[in-house]
Amino acid sequence: MADQISDAVLDAILGKDPGGRVACETLVTTGMALVAGEITTNTYVDIPRLVREVIADIGYDRADYGIDAETCAVLTSIDQQSREIGAGVDKGGAGDQGIMFGFACDETPELMPAPISCAHALVRRLSEVRRSGEVAWLRPDGKSQATFEYDGFRPVRVQAVVLSAQHDDEKDAGLSQEEMREVLLAKVIEPVLREKGFDHDGFERHINPSGKFVLGGPHGDAGLTGRKIVVDTYGGMGRHGGGAFSGKDATKVDRSGAYAARWAAKNLVAARAATRCEVQLAYAIGVAEPVQVFVDSFGTAEGGLSDERLSKAVREVFDFKPRSMIDALGLDAPIFRPAAAYGHFGREPEVVESEGGPLQRFAWEKTDRVAELRTALGI
Repeated sequence: MADQISDAVLDAILGKDPGGRVACETLVTTGMALVAGEITTNTYVDIPRLVREVIADIGYDRADYGIDAETCAVLTSIDQQSREIGAGVDKGGAGDQGIMFGFACDETPELMPAPISCAHALVRRLSEVRRSGEVAWLRPDGKSQATFEYDGFRPVRVQAVVLSAQHDDEKDAGLSQEEMREVLLAKVIEPVLREKGFDHDGFERHINPSGKFVLGGPHGDAGLTGRKIVVDTYGGMGRHGGGAFSGKDATKVDRSGAYAARWAAKNLVAARAATRCEVQLAYAIGVAEPVQVFVDSFGTAEGGLSDERLSKAVREVFDFKPRSMIDALGLDAPIFRPAAAYGHFGREPEVVESEGGPLQRFAWEKTDRVAELRTALGI
């Protein structure tokens, strides 16, 4: 919820001011949302109204859920971006120093690790059956975890699935805890595993393993922007530089660099230059060119290609300067809130209509540089 609020603020600003500088952080807890950060823009956004819209859209519209979009308190504390940081960004430099990673592998059609792909599919399905009314006693909170058995780098089978789903009281649902578990197994877990084609014979299942889950959302556990960075990326399979994404405009290389690194890694695997790889970028604040571009193929490179050669090809084909990444991936447009749920990677690129014209979401998931990489690598 906190990530979606922060990205909704970002989108609202970019929709009117593509050059807006946004670093927006959100805290949500029982009956309250606090939005803080540094924003420099020439437009006005009604942040309290926007916060309420997001909370309502997620599904928290009743006081007994612990936060009600209509009645919760919304506090704001916004300053402008530091002029010293702005001076470096204005000349095209990176908005911060840091290391960013992008990862891809051939375990799934979307070139993502199987466990995180499965986990994201489970929570998407959980949301679908709640919003459609198919499972009417579900409430908005929920989370999943998938454990796979591997043989080397190859996923062999699903070993265990954990699914925790917020629900009405048993008396309101008209079901026992065990009956709820059976419904979630039949309506959520088994359909996802079949659809994904994962071998799941005899897997362990843990559905609301601590018992009832009535108290959830911000009432059960306070939330902060950027608390789920590993869930946002590769589920721990790839490394993470530590910088969160949501609420940050793309001059912050925490976000744009990680997106571009994923774009490069995915194109390398799609080009069959490697079956798995990690692209590492490093930046100095105020400097446009990354101070490092490195590819680790984990020994899976095609035809004896070295990591040094892969790194050189990536440098030739991709321009990792902040302004170049923004232009290539359309990162100065209001496209970010949908990425704040179900992961930023492994999504299908899509074009959506808006008041300002068509927008492309998840452009970093395109495999549009395959031919250029193969030429650069001589394969």
